[in-house]
Amino acid sequence: MSVTSEVEDPRWEVLPDAEGTAARCVAAALDVNERSVNVLFTSDAEMRILNRDFRGKDAATNVLSFPAMPLAKPDGSEAHLGDIALAFETIDREAKEQGKPLLHHVSHLIVHGTLHLLGYDHDSDEAADAMEQRERNILATLGIPDPYLT
Repeated sequence: MSVTSEVEDPRWEVLPDAEGTAARCVAAALDVNERSVNVLFTSDAEMRILNRDFRGKDAATNVLSFPAMPLAKPDGSEAHLGDIALAFETIDREAKEQGKPLLHHVSHLIVHGTLHLLGYDHDSDEAADAMEQRERNILATLGIPDPYLT
């Protein structure tokens, strides 16, 4: 497994070891080791552009996932799973509003984004329940409490 990260917005420095957090969260969510994921730590302004250009929604959001086109390695396994982008201001505000440590909220959103790359969605109640339970299980392995409890 390979996780690359880019900290584009310097405000992410409030999160010690953002790249390590990304690697741990992606690794916990992946069942297969031969995948790679890129994680971008960016701003609301950049996230708004991504959301507008790729989803037609002219607003910032907390996390976006961009699944890669399936590319097989010589052994037949898939190489790159996709990309995840995280918006600092939105995530920081949500963590404060929800009374959660920033690290916990970021970890949840990285796991959430990784599950989207794996094909999970929350388009129906049943799919949302399955995705949320998978998130809870993964986050528990990282020592992070249930993000859906208030």
